[in-house]
Amino acid sequence: MDTRLAARLAELRAEHGWSLGELAERSGVSRSTLSRAERAETSPTAAVLNRLCAVYGRTMSRLLSEVEEEPALLVRAAEQLRWEDRTAGFVRRSVSPPHAGLRGELVEGRLTAGADIAYDRPPVPGLEQHVWVLEGALEITVRDVAHHLVTGDCLRMRVWGPTRFRSAGPEGARYALAVVLP
Repeated sequence: MDTRLAARLAELRAEHGWSLGELAERSGVSRSTLSRAERAETSPTAAVLNRLCAVYGRTMSRLLSEVEEEPALLVRAAEQLRWEDRTAGFVRRSVSPPHAGLRGELVEGRLTAGADIAYDRPPVPGLEQHVWVLEGALEITVRDVAHHLVTGDCLRMRVWGPTRFRSAGPEGARYALAVVLP
């Protein structure tokens, strides 16, 4: 997965005709981090991947689906794409595969106890998200307003600026994320 993702990131930069320096300037990610990610020497963190998705105008699910062979209509649980940011304590599973002709997708997120992920921008401005907490407690900050969610709670938001997802319980959090393109 990391090798295919690295190749796709390099391919996207080439399609736009950007040097590593230009991409670094547009994304706010250092040239060395971009270079290592494109060579599969390191797996990008969730925050870095989010910045690259914003520059390329893609959701994370769409980018990750582009490194799969062919999107299927039915994806068995064992075959669902799983991506992990070990540094941040975040696991992301694409439950429904995104499709070019559809605007919605479903993702499962898991944050370990104390995990805290800040995104400086949405991958697509105006992205609609519905966060349903399946287990644990989650604090989500949108537009400088913190929302404390516990098991069963659901937050609907349209994302224009920074957001923050923080595991607010002693045992981590598991949530479903419905993403709808504007």
